[in-house]
Amino acid sequence: MDAKYDTIGINYTELRKPDRRIGRLISDALGSAQNILNVGAGTGSYEPVDRTVTAVEPSREMIRKRSPTAAHVIQASAEDLPFDDKSFDAAMAILTIHHWPDKEAGLREMRRVTRDQIVLFTFDPEHRPWLTDYIPELSALDDAQMPRMSDYERWLGPVDVSPVPIPHDCSDGFLYAYWRRPAAYLNEKIRSGSSSFWSIRNAKPGLEKLGRDLETGEWERRYASLLTAKSYDAGYRLVVAKAPR
Repeated sequence: MDAKYDTIGINYTELRKPDRRIGRLISDALGSAQNILNVGAGTGSYEPVDRTVTAVEPSREMIRKRSPTAAHVIQASAEDLPFDDKSFDAAMAILTIHHWPDKEAGLREMRRVTRDQIVLFTFDPEHRPWLTDYIPELSALDDAQMPRMSDYERWLGPVDVSPVPIPHDCSDGFLYAYWRRPAAYLNEKIRSGSSSFWSIRNAKPGLEKLGRDLETGEWERRYASLLTAKSYDAGYRLVVAKAPR
């Protein structure tokens, strides 16, 4: 079982605190579903607290970090879900699909065990947030790891895809969450909360250039339009697949 977060999840609980605004979008997308499966559940971010949730997570370390009051968790992988067909009203997968060894198999398994909607919070690899201007390796990694938006329809049937604008003060420290707080990327601890920085070989040249641009004011000049923006389309998407009728 590939459990990457056994190694890289050291600061996850502290840095990856669910953002209530993103959580509201996910909750709304789940609709009236009462029995929900969370695949690649990690520490339980964005799991509804007012419904019955079953979590699936391959990493022992992430399971260990879950709250004692979190949903019941089973150690398993997306590609081999230990449930009967149509066991759940709805299913969710939050910023996890890029870690799955076989993304198509995992999504087809989610479809098999789910009666109605599947809600995915993911990233469109065709998008290029400003951080990739400094660290182009991130774009190459996104291209290699992330399904295209067209893949979801191919694997799940018709889907609705909606942008998820990221608030300037987002509490969840995923990769592009610090878009209006660029100095945060110079902090090694903050970078440790993103799997992408564990995956690229050498971010140092790009980070050094970012540091210089922040010192000289070049970053502010280059990205002036972001300085007062309340939110930013960093490429994150909510993908919702209804059950075939």
